[in-house]
Amino acid sequence: MIEKHTIKVIPLGGLGEIGKNITAIEYEDEIIVIDCGMGFPDEDMYGVDLIIPDIRYLLEHNKKVKGIFLTHGHEDHIGGIPYILKQLNTPVYGTKLTIGMIENKLKEHGFLKEAELHPVQAGDTIELGKLKVEFIRSTHSIADACCLAVHTPVGKILHTGDFKIDYTPVDGLTMDLERISQLGKEGVLLLLADSTNVERGGHSASEQSIGETLQRLFNNVKGRIIVATFASNIHRIQQIINASVSHGRKVAFSGRSMENISEVAKNLGYLHLAEENSISLEEIKNYPNHQVTIITTGSQGEPMAALARIAFSNHRKIKIETDDLFIISASPIPGNDKLIARVINELYKKGAEVIYEALEDVHVSGHAYQEELKLIHTLVHPKYFMPAHGEYRHLIHHKRLAQRLGMEASRIFVLETGQVLEVSDETAGVTGKVQSGNIFIDGIGVGDVGNVVLRDRKHLAQDGMLTVVAAIEKETYQIAGGPDIITRGFVYVKDSEELIEAVKEIAITVLEECLKNKMTERAVLKVNMKKAIERYLYEKTRRIPSIFPIILEV
Repeated sequence: MIEKHTIKVIPLGGLGEIGKNITAIEYEDEIIVIDCGMGFPDEDMYGVDLIIPDIRYLLEHNKKVKGIFLTHGHEDHIGGIPYILKQLNTPVYGTKLTIGMIENKLKEHGFLKEAELHPVQAGDTIELGKLKVEFIRSTHSIADACCLAVHTPVGKILHTGDFKIDYTPVDGLTMDLERISQLGKEGVLLLLADSTNVERGGHSASEQSIGETLQRLFNNVKGRIIVATFASNIHRIQQIINASVSHGRKVAFSGRSMENISEVAKNLGYLHLAEENSISLEEIKNYPNHQVTIITTGSQGEPMAALARIAFSNHRKIKIETDDLFIISASPIPGNDKLIARVINELYKKGAEVIYEALEDVHVSGHAYQEELKLIHTLVHPKYFMPAHGEYRHLIHHKRLAQRLGMEASRIFVLETGQVLEVSDETAGVTGKVQSGNIFIDGIGVGDVGNVVLRDRKHLAQDGMLTVVAAIEKETYQIAGGPDIITRGFVYVKDSEELIEAVKEIAITVLEECLKNKMTERAVLKVNMKKAIERYLYEKTRRIPSIFPIILEV
């Protein structure tokens, strides 16, 4: 039995998946929300642009929500903010770069004036009522990342956010292990920790090692150097800039997100690029190729991103030239391997030289390996532990790692999205489940594409459609016109005339039979036609296209 005075931890996304990270922490009449990310659609989610978490629980308890607290500025942690704030306009707290990136997003959505954004610094503590949230400096593949310590009347909760332990970060700001250790000595009730790289033994490489590789790769390159990386990886971009400047190259940015984020980072002092070393894409033609570096988006092979458009000769300003060197400085997000391979193959076909992770050390992970996770567990030694941020196997492996470090299995909780973990000083357990799930964004539509629409899109994509149009004389109940057959994605009419003629004959037979028996309701005519045509087409093709009968009365 869970005690009355407990703290509730409710993951609304980010468990059993990569992306869509959002966790609610609730104590009595206060709720704080940690992160508010977006997810990327699977291949069978036709037409869906992105996925945001279902926040119905927060909307139902909106008076309790005191703010959204952000660990860092990656899309899977802040990408849902513009959509969520329009439903739940609550204060947002984050470090300077994170807030700068959100401001940029909200401008695009026309919602900046309505939002209440609060920049903070690592070391700051935000006091609400009974809850306090402390920002603790961390290291990750983006600047200004933080762990969050939530101080509650029941005990302290430490949420690592995404992190790695980099002893030589590019900006020199190491993770505040001293403060984390101090919290551990004071006593941490519950630890939520990043599980993404729990399967990898050893210790992740420092981001600075990429700078050494880049300096070597830039030597003796006769043409332009085009580097694709994540727009949010400010430290990686800085190292590309450093290598370019030291080799006498000017730097241009390509891709909307790259241009926007680099501008924000420069204005806030996180990215350093002297004016004389910066050029626009329009200016690259004014310099010899060996003096040009282009930093671009598209490291995941996204068809509409700049790198793919360059590869497939669709980019308006960048055409592949002799001696161009392409460097893809990123690793594939699960599921993107084929997209990236497609772009690399096309670049090779066009005669470019390509360097990617399989050939050179041009990427390091931003997530902790096993030895780093062990260090955090050892410093914090929490009473309870909840693996976070990862697919289900990652959460299980993280549980086992904690057990190897001596933690009892009964004190470790592997949750699914929507489950409620209640914790007190004496006991902890899963006590229920709240509404959670996915909201699909398609164009400007939010939530108007659901499972039924996706099922129909999948059916249309797999088997196509066939439309039968017939006109009925409403006074004599005779066929006045048609039936005409229109197909899309099923068969090409000119190549399947015999099949189409047979479908017409079936439609005529069904209509005449129905009309003869005084079955004149359009719904009945449509159903009978649909069933008869479906049976015939399946017998002949082993396919069942979506069939749309249209009956006109004249």
